[in-house]
Amino acid sequence: MPDFTVAIPTYNGEHRLPEVLEKLRSQIYTESLNWEILVIDNNSTDNTAKVVEDYQQNWSENFPLRYCQEQRQGAGFARQKAIKEAKSELIGFLDDDNLPAENWLTAAYTFSKKYPKAGAFGSQIHPIYEVEPPENFQKIAPFLAITERGENPILYYPSSKLLPPSAGLVVRKQAWLENVPNQLILTGRTNGKMLTSEDLEVLSHIQQSNWEIWYNPAMEIYHKIPSWRLERSYLISLIQGIGLSRHVTRTIGVKPWQKPLVIPAYMANDLRKIILHILKYRTKVNTDLIAACEMQLYVSSLISPFFIYKKMYFGS
Repeated sequence: MPDFTVAIPTYNGEHRLPEVLEKLRSQIYTESLNWEILVIDNNSTDNTAKVVEDYQQNWSENFPLRYCQEQRQGAGFARQKAIKEAKSELIGFLDDDNLPAENWLTAAYTFSKKYPKAGAFGSQIHPIYEVEPPENFQKIAPFLAITERGENPILYYPSSKLLPPSAGLVVRKQAWLENVPNQLILTGRTNGKMLTSEDLEVLSHIQQSNWEIWYNPAMEIYHKIPSWRLERSYLISLIQGIGLSRHVTRTIGVKPWQKPLVIPAYMANDLRKIILHILKYRTKVNTDLIAACEMQLYVSSLISPFFIYKKMYFGS
């Protein structure tokens, strides 16, 4: 059985995958590791399958390059497929726009041995911007999976309300299988719908167990961010999807009898944030991009319970 599986969910990644695969080919200090690469094609309509096939035909490495398809659309489904298909106990997820540092794999494996109770642990993620980001962009940068939280490992306590993104995330298969339901509410952005945070739903379930979740700064990846992901329309839509999903991640682990108390408390806090935000920025709420994104987060979080219940019971 392999020591490690690198899983790459992708949708129309023919132009992005080669650079990721080349970075994995160049991993160092892996001579004693038995590992594999697994590409999960999530209904691509381009030449993604052909790109992987061409690599496989010329693959002389001692770690296998495997390919599978997941026809249910959504990153959440693709990651579930990876858990099912991976032959190892440790699964490291890379998006097709994530470039791992040359020691990413060994840093992940070493961390798993040092912290055996870590059911999941995330990478330090640096941005590679195609264009200069807007002023004060660091305030919302974490929503684009940019995670630079210092050079020391950090244990994510439930009280901190922080969790790592799926980019560069390593999960123990046992922790996933023991705690993550087969049917998840959040499945990722699909067909123009931006409802997201499917990775946080998974991690919230794991965090409710006896497993720990960590930040491992020694695992470094570089996230390529094209110019269109810094445009106002995309950012507002992205933040809206994150906010609308918050009812799910907030209430995992909350007992049914507690929800009538917890949900109004969250909504009251969201309403308080909206009022304070308007008082602070006034007309700039509409003209300042970062302020507009923050307002969208608060408003979407406020209506999240209604949106999620509508989605669950009426399918829209």
